[in-house]
Amino acid sequence: MPVDNPVDWSHTRAAVWRRHRQGLRAIARLDPVQWHQLQGIERQQAALATNTERFLQGLPANNALLWGARGTGKSSLIKALLNRYGRDGLRVIEVDKDDLVDLPEIVDDLCELPYRFVIYCDDLSFEAGESAYKALKSVLEGSLELPPENVRVYATSNRRHLMPEFMADNLKSEVRNGELHPAEAIEEQVSLADRFGLQLSFYPFGQEVYLQAVDALFPEVVNRQALHQEAIRFALGRGVRNGRTAQQFYRQFSDRRFDD
Repeated sequence: MPVDNPVDWSHTRAAVWRRHRQGLRAIARLDPVQWHQLQGIERQQAALATNTERFLQGLPANNALLWGARGTGKSSLIKALLNRYGRDGLRVIEVDKDDLVDLPEIVDDLCELPYRFVIYCDDLSFEAGESAYKALKSVLEGSLELPPENVRVYATSNRRHLMPEFMADNLKSEVRNGELHPAEAIEEQVSLADRFGLQLSFYPFGQEVYLQAVDALFPEVVNRQALHQEAIRFALGRGVRNGRTAQQFYRQFSDRRFDD
């Protein structure tokens, strides 16, 4: 990795890996989402906060996989985590799934730095035949060399096992002398997700949670009934209720008065 323009981590809380320049680019404009603004995912927030605080204190901490329905706050939780703990020494490096082959080189340059780094991979999943996950495995649990103590991986995904599962994989399983020998494909799918010691599930919002998210975005509105009616109508048009839908509703109606 080039060192002619290294990131100044004392003034930079996040960076993104750029494959074409083979280096990190500091992120100047961070998403301002705050911890208290997230709605309906209190259980996941508490679990991730506890794990991150242990990590920052130098205690044993797990890699984390946030998986589940789209638009339910997985990515926003990581962004809010940085805004909450950045002053405590937390730093985040975003790495695209297609750049995971460079992960060992990225991590090599972080080992001796006095900060705690989360490697963040958004929307992580692999198709059959892809091999980039092998580099991820080595960072999650190490090979001959142990993974660095100041680096953890936090990933989001719509898939629990990160890799596709096919009926044919189960059909290849067989029982020999009473012992079940599943197909190698199944073992590989599960073993990758198993390397994330903390797995947090996210589910679609019910209407009540969706409206709580809307209310948090419109704190000044007095006529909640009119606001909720419009928000429900908007969600029906989108065909989904989640935090992303609430944000999109806010962007479209933020200047509208619901008190008329």
